[in-house]
Amino acid sequence: MHNEQIKILTASLKRLLRRGAITQLVNIIKKTHMADLSIAFKELSADNREKLFALMDDPEQIGDLFSLLDETLFLEFVKTVEFNKLVNIFDHMPSDDAASLLTLLDEDLSDQILSKMQKEESDNVEQLLSYGEDTAGSLMVTDFIALEEEVSAKQVIEALQNKYLDVEMPFYIYVIDEYEKLVGVSSLRQLVVVHPEKPLKEFMAKDLVTVKPYTDREEVARLVARYDYLAVPVVDDDNKIVGIVTVDDVIDILHEAATEDMLKMAGVGEEYIESQTIFKGTRIRLPWLFASFLGGVAAFFIIGGFEESLAKFTSLAAFIPVIMGMGGNIGTQSSTIVVRGIATGRIDLKDFSRVVLKELAVGLILGIIY
Repeated sequence: MHNEQIKILTASLKRLLRRGAITQLVNIIKKTHMADLSIAFKELSADNREKLFALMDDPEQIGDLFSLLDETLFLEFVKTVEFNKLVNIFDHMPSDDAASLLTLLDEDLSDQILSKMQKEESDNVEQLLSYGEDTAGSLMVTDFIALEEEVSAKQVIEALQNKYLDVEMPFYIYVIDEYEKLVGVSSLRQLVVVHPEKPLKEFMAKDLVTVKPYTDREEVARLVARYDYLAVPVVDDDNKIVGIVTVDDVIDILHEAATEDMLKMAGVGEEYIESQTIFKGTRIRLPWLFASFLGGVAAFFIIGGFEESLAKFTSLAAFIPVIMGMGGNIGTQSSTIVVRGIATGRIDLKDFSRVVLKELAVGLILGIIY
């Protein structure tokens, strides 16, 4: 939905809420994608948000909404939900989303929810919570398709139709041997073009890209982006598949990483401005601005050394802002290239000195030209 359509949706919700048109509001909730509804919620007043949220009764739909809301709104809604209903919502969420949201809750409430969830779901969530926050293990989904290599294409299709109807990533069938070790993968396309009686081991891809549960999540994101995969399998030390990291989570990681890099480059920290206190924002920015201040003081003394020349040729003073502005622009360009290069893996730390020398040379040439 484009921005204009979001505005129309928000205006419609406000109008219907004023009129108390419950039936129309329920229909809009059912037809609207939760990603769009989550944006509309931000534009509503607290009172209207509460009224609209009270009309939602599908636990799966509410779970999708929770996973898309920012932390403040999520915690606001949690306070209004009855405990048993909250447990039911978490039971219907993908395990990776449930684990991520539980970390935002009070520890006691989080433990209570886990203790009341269905055992299989709570076990999956607890397993994800045991991994570090920035690891593949914390992102992975434990709901995937894994079948033995002797299973035929026809049997795989039957399993998809009967057993794996609700699996989050049905596009890859992971193949395991008799010891449950990952030995290959098949796509849905391969499955439908081969002979129905052909076993998985005869047409599966054996050249696998896998990660460990403790692999850094940005490394996982780079792998998915490099190979254009929809998911990457996560295996333990025995090469047994324990989960998959899906492309939707990878997109979120890349977005967060790019935002963090931009904030770091600007010298304002890694947090979004709305989540920073005034004093924290000041404390983070102060050292960088102080460094800039020292540079300005140094420039003052350098220019002061040419006071007599400037007094004779006053027109030269007009070029000082141009020179300083050009130097600042060149510095910004160089820092952007280096910071982004390191973040994307294009620049390795061992190449750092070479890159710095190259940027110095580029800056020198540009300085001579201008």
